[in-house]
Amino acid sequence: MEGSVLVVNCGSSSLKLALYENAEATIPTTEATAERLGTEQASLTVSGDLEFQTSGMMDHKAALTAFIDAASTQLKGLCGIGHRVVHGGESFIDSCVLNQSTISDLKKVSGLAPLHNPMNLMGIDLCGELLPEVPNVAVFDTAFHQTIPESTFLYGVPYHWYEEYGVRRYGFHGTSYRFVVGETARRLQQSPEDLNLIIAHLGNGCSACAIRQGKSVDTTMGLTPLEGLVMGTRSGDIDPGLIEFMSQTTETSLSELMTVLNRESGLLGLSGGLSNDMRTLLDAESDGNEAARRAIDAFCFRTARQLAALSTNFTHTDAVVFTGGIGEHSGVIRQRILAHWKNIPYRLNAAFNEANGNENGRISEQGTPLVMVVPTDEERMIAQDTYRLTSDHD
Repeated sequence: MEGSVLVVNCGSSSLKLALYENAEATIPTTEATAERLGTEQASLTVSGDLEFQTSGMMDHKAALTAFIDAASTQLKGLCGIGHRVVHGGESFIDSCVLNQSTISDLKKVSGLAPLHNPMNLMGIDLCGELLPEVPNVAVFDTAFHQTIPESTFLYGVPYHWYEEYGVRRYGFHGTSYRFVVGETARRLQQSPEDLNLIIAHLGNGCSACAIRQGKSVDTTMGLTPLEGLVMGTRSGDIDPGLIEFMSQTTETSLSELMTVLNRESGLLGLSGGLSNDMRTLLDAESDGNEAARRAIDAFCFRTARQLAALSTNFTHTDAVVFTGGIGEHSGVIRQRILAHWKNIPYRLNAAFNEANGNENGRISEQGTPLVMVVPTDEERMIAQDTYRLTSDHD
């Protein structure tokens, strides 16, 4: 389909936009980032074919309006708007064109992601208001994981919790995994259906996924994005009894404890508040900072343990794939994670690992189990889904 597509990622105090010129485009022609929205320090920066910057008090609507006004020429051929939506529950197993019915269904599952989905819905509403003639498409972080079997997604809690409240493992980063599976298959010149992969998406948010014959069969994030690996500020797996213990011991409310687990834990918490950024921690560790070493070691071991657990989903693994900000750019972290995975003889090629992969993304030595680095591109995946669905829609 001819025309451009706008990709929208609406957060609590941020708005990210990417404009793709056509269905074959691999990179956006124009990008925009609005930060600290709702405050006097808010800013909007537009780059690419259009260079534009403004700051001062603005909310999401003001930022989006400013972008639309500035990019009116670029937006003339707009044929669809693709929205990242964090949680689709069990209602959405694929991306979809939004209408009154699908938006109503989406609102029903918003309670599963109260920090994210209401903001995603706000972005959808704003685009409907400001660009009313353009169809909107929702692309769900959870949809790719709807192939996970019941034995894997159920928790060991009363079954009626699942039946009545939807309590189960959903998994996230699905749009990223979907892109990386396709790109890994392309690089290996194989069909996704012929591949068993373990993918580690490591950034400020971290998760890992087992892909069997091209489909997600297990993943580390759960009902919410808090479960699983140690992350930038999220705790990952903990003993649920810890919450009661800390509440009683410190007389802290559930709400306050959940804030700590989501925003003050992970690398930030383990490093004693030093940083949630792996680059900062690696620099500090090289200067002898013991707190940084402690956080990095815990991160690497917990990741290796989860990757090893995911490998129980198949008889053989065709490749371990690293993606995300840390996964794509930190050779030392990849090396340290694999060093903890002691029952598999992973051996990295030092030059390939330092370069973040050879021409095909391989970082392991020939003749040893395959390890790759494959950059993700969630915005491109959202754009491709939007083209596909708006073409069907027409």
